[in-house]
Amino acid sequence: MKRKILTVVMCLMACWGMAQNAYTHYEVRWASNPRDAKHYDTERLRKEFLIQKVMAPGEVNWTYSLYDRFLVGGAEPVDAPLELASIAPLDTKNLLDNRELGIINIGGDGVVTVDGKDYPLAFQEALYIGRGSYQITVSSKDPAHPAKFYLNSACAQKAYPIRKVTLKEAHNIKAGSLAGSNDRVIHQMIIDGVAGVHTCQLQMGITELKEGSVWNTMPAHTHLRRMETYFYYKIPEGQQVLHIMGEPQETRPIWVKNEQAVISPQWSIHCGAGTSNYTFIWGMAGENLIYTDMQVVKISDLK
Repeated sequence: MKRKILTVVMCLMACWGMAQNAYTHYEVRWASNPRDAKHYDTERLRKEFLIQKVMAPGEVNWTYSLYDRFLVGGAEPVDAPLELASIAPLDTKNLLDNRELGIINIGGDGVVTVDGKDYPLAFQEALYIGRGSYQITVSSKDPAHPAKFYLNSACAQKAYPIRKVTLKEAHNIKAGSLAGSNDRVIHQMIIDGVAGVHTCQLQMGITELKEGSVWNTMPAHTHLRRMETYFYYKIPEGQQVLHIMGEPQETRPIWVKNEQAVISPQWSIHCGAGTSNYTFIWGMAGENLIYTDMQVVKISDLK
């Protein structure tokens, strides 16, 4: 009888978008067939793939995507720590009972506490947490300048050690050129084998565009064996990024504001151009850990 009552409660929580504490919120995004997606109007396209609310003071916000069961989230602690608790769709006691987690701080100095141990994270520092870690809380050192923790989580079959990665320790790759309007630096941070990190399937990093450059991820590509998300930040006030997705011959635009994210299915390209330079975090999960596993599309073949 108790089990039946618990099942009913979990179902109601899933329907209402409730989590295990008052400040945690989530939504579920279903996977879309590319043949259907090509007929979406602007409103439907944004509803399916754009995550408009990632960061909010005093909240933890999750989007549970059915593309590779990827979790995209944001936590912005101000006056009090926030716990990264499980959410109803996972049906687990703890968030990482079956998962691994990547965190990158895009705000003020903060602290991630995992099972009682503190890991300070400054601006653009990353932390990998493996499967099986139980109590995870995040906090800000200065409420006037709160930390903003961007979160990506993927299913995990094995537990790997916790690792912190700074930009200095990351694999930093110069790409593009100013002449091509895409002079940028790719910081591979939570990548298997980089800075002692080992993961099951999660990959995360930061791409910074230099002043005068606006194009990212060009030439564009798809990942048949992986999905990807982009989280855009450091977009100046009043500016936006035109994110382009869709099949290579059926591209669709989504205008993205500061601190918003876009889900990129396996069949979709993912590139964009801003009205100013900007920075974004990419996160991937799927069948393998080969960073270069992609299907490149010639610029002249895009439609």
